[in-house]
Amino acid sequence: MPPSISSISPTVQSDGSTVDATSSPSTSPTKDFTSPRPSPNASGDVACIWSATLVGVTGTPIEVEVRTSSQLPRVDVVGLPEAAVRESISRIRGAIASAGLRFPDRRVTVNLAPAELRKNGAGLDLPIAIGILAATGLFERHQLTGRGLIGELALDGRLRGTRGTLAAVLALRDRGAKEVIVPTASAARACHAPGIHVLGARDLGEVVGHLMDTERLSAAQETPTAEIESKGPRLCLSDIRGQDLAKRALEIAAAGGHGLIMTGPPGTGKTLLARRLPGLLPPLLGNQRLEAFCVLDASGAISPDEYISDAPPFRSPHHSASAAGLLGGGNPIRPGEVSLAHHGVLFLDELPEFDRRCLESLREVMEQGVVRIARANISCELPARFQLIAASNPCPCGFYGSTGHDCRCDDATLARYRRKLSGPLLDRVDLGVWVGEVPWETLNQPSRGPTSASVRDLVARAREIQRRRGVGTNAAIPDAQLDELVRADVEALGLLGRAVTGLRLSARAARRILRVARTIADLGQRETTDRDAIAEALQLRLEG
Repeated sequence: MPPSISSISPTVQSDGSTVDATSSPSTSPTKDFTSPRPSPNASGDVACIWSATLVGVTGTPIEVEVRTSSQLPRVDVVGLPEAAVRESISRIRGAIASAGLRFPDRRVTVNLAPAELRKNGAGLDLPIAIGILAATGLFERHQLTGRGLIGELALDGRLRGTRGTLAAVLALRDRGAKEVIVPTASAARACHAPGIHVLGARDLGEVVGHLMDTERLSAAQETPTAEIESKGPRLCLSDIRGQDLAKRALEIAAAGGHGLIMTGPPGTGKTLLARRLPGLLPPLLGNQRLEAFCVLDASGAISPDEYISDAPPFRSPHHSASAAGLLGGGNPIRPGEVSLAHHGVLFLDELPEFDRRCLESLREVMEQGVVRIARANISCELPARFQLIAASNPCPCGFYGSTGHDCRCDDATLARYRRKLSGPLLDRVDLGVWVGEVPWETLNQPSRGPTSASVRDLVARAREIQRRRGVGTNAAIPDAQLDELVRADVEALGLLGRAVTGLRLSARAARRILRVARTIADLGQRETTDRDAIAEALQLRLEG
């Protein structure tokens, strides 16, 4: 089991050298992380502080070790610090002076462990500053035990919020910290982490006063969770006139978490329909909400004062997005659009216009729900369990199959356009519908379709049935449990068998049709998956 924060402190030998907290005597093959250790010597020249940094969207605990020695004044930061960490000493000098304290006029060595992990971000400013002060004897060992520190320092000592604070706090909690001090700007978010006491500080002086027990920092207050209703005017499904089949497909997609591709001429409502999907989805709860917000917080995609929201994320990247922008990457690694849509919706408008390599790279992500980035010096996983909704024109001119316009594309042009979307990619999308032109008679009449509120109630009931069945959504039913949970009758299986044979559907397509049929049965509150559910699932599979 990894060492806890409350039990690690370096031991100072009589010659001034230190024994690392992770080392053990040669007489014992096991590491003792719980036995008491001697405090630093009278000069207090060694200190150990815990903090955390981001790797992708996951927090990683960092042990900040600071040692001072009687040599020419100099500061060395070792342990693979990136530029923002190396530059922290200049900020720390100014902050310590602004707090009325003295920067040590000695040799200062700062070690960031584990040494093989590159450290990035300015969130290590505060722990390094406190470590330097502790190494000069300002604090006793017990004043740092069980505490984690995160925050960027300004030259005047103010603490600035950093991205990924929530993920960093969760990492410190898992390491064993009982209390963590973060900038006030980040405290309201960080205190959503369960099982750890979060305190907010405005400047370095307040942190020093709290550690010395001369003043107490107040506990951070959670920001209220923003409900879906508070996110501005809701888009209603009844605003769209006609397109009954597409609305039904959207309802099924929302109820079962299924992917959907809408194909049709321009101006028929594909984008309008897709943007109404979030209003049909149930709010995020518990860990899903925390995971989704951790990704957004780590990416820096939200403002510091934005509340944690119950609403599932909705991301709609432009078709010119690069592979790194869509999947994640960069240095340091940042999440892409597929991760920002974690537990939400990824809408790809004008699907064939995306770079084919980007689209093909989605195939594995859609199956596994993670993006795996592997490089020579680092590898990480970014969560990406999203619901794909896509819109596409049938051809370059947009009017192939239109009843009101003539298509200007020749056969070769059509073939090139269709090759932009590979069969394996389309095979992974559960639903496909044609969204054709709506006649004027329908457009000129009031909408008689269902409202988003009524559909949302149906979706919530279907999701509750799936939850009681032991799965999050029907789209996530494991293959090993498919027969048991779908419960298709003999007639339904017979119809599916004939369709698979006659239409030469793949085994993957057959399994996805069963999952969609189970969702249709749940919407109708039927115990078994009957022939009608299979027939509708087949229609929605082949319509697009």
